[in-house]
Amino acid sequence: MKKILIFDTSIASLNMGDEIIVESIKENMKYLFEKNYCMTFPTHTPTYYKFQNMYAKKYIETYSEADLKFVCGSNLLFKNMLRPMPVWNINIFNTKVANSSILLGVGSGENGKKINFYTKSLYKKLLNKNIIHSVRDEKTKIMVEKLGYKAINTGCPTLWSLDDKHCEKIPNKKSKSVIFTLTHYEYAKNIRLDSLMIDILKRNYSDVYFWPQCIADYDYLVELGQERGITVVTPNLASYKSILKKDIDYVGSRLHGGIFAIQNFKRSIILAIDNRAREIKKTNNIPCIERDELEEKLEKMIISNFSTKIVLDNNKINKWKEQFEKSEEKYG
Repeated sequence: MKKILIFDTSIASLNMGDEIIVESIKENMKYLFEKNYCMTFPTHTPTYYKFQNMYAKKYIETYSEADLKFVCGSNLLFKNMLRPMPVWNINIFNTKVANSSILLGVGSGENGKKINFYTKSLYKKLLNKNIIHSVRDEKTKIMVEKLGYKAINTGCPTLWSLDDKHCEKIPNKKSKSVIFTLTHYEYAKNIRLDSLMIDILKRNYSDVYFWPQCIADYDYLVELGQERGITVVTPNLASYKSILKKDIDYVGSRLHGGIFAIQNFKRSIILAIDNRAREIKKTNNIPCIERDELEEKLEKMIISNFSTKIVLDNNKINKWKEQFEKSEEKYG
């Protein structure tokens, strides 16, 4: 029996999308996780502080000597890890528990033109040299390979179960109801276009629901002055899953809100507002249009019939998984 450390990106996260990612990873990695002893650490908060190494030595050794350590999804990799609030909240003096970790469906964000010396040194400690890493888009694959590690673009693990058989069960035609999302981040706000999206939805659907994937997304809805005529769904995954049992479509700028709807057999239109949706669309053909194009494309797409067909490279996914199925050796 192996000791497995899971770095969980949903703990202390304000974004329910991280919970969607981790839930999908646990479902897809059952073959490994359910047969071994698993321990969980957060990524959004520090693991252990350096001074604790002196007082919790046995615990630290158990964690740091785990056979496999998986970092579960989200946009964790940045070119500058000296940023004020890294999603992977770790520093070069506090890596012992996370040393030699394996990326599992991890993406990357933009915060610099090139990787600085500190960040290279940090990744050198953190990333496993002997295992091929799983990344969720081609851009992140190139970044990891430039750092000197092997990587496979497996796509996001939230997509791994969305094969042709699954997608065939997703309706082609417009539903009576729709649930939408907004993104409250300052860089992502566009009052004119986001308001226009809601107006289009109110015009085309009998019932309009709103799911705040982050709690502050609701504040943005209020800022838009668009609360009237909209039913707000409680911002947790159970409430979202429950509403998806209705005859309902999804439209919105939250990438994983859209993918979760597809997982639940709902016709979805994801509005791309940054590189994450764009990069995944390139590889996996998620139903996605640019938000800048919604004025001319969104209503036409809503009233049209279209099929959902996610493109998966199962050979790559299986190749990555086989590293842990075929060998009993300790990885480090």
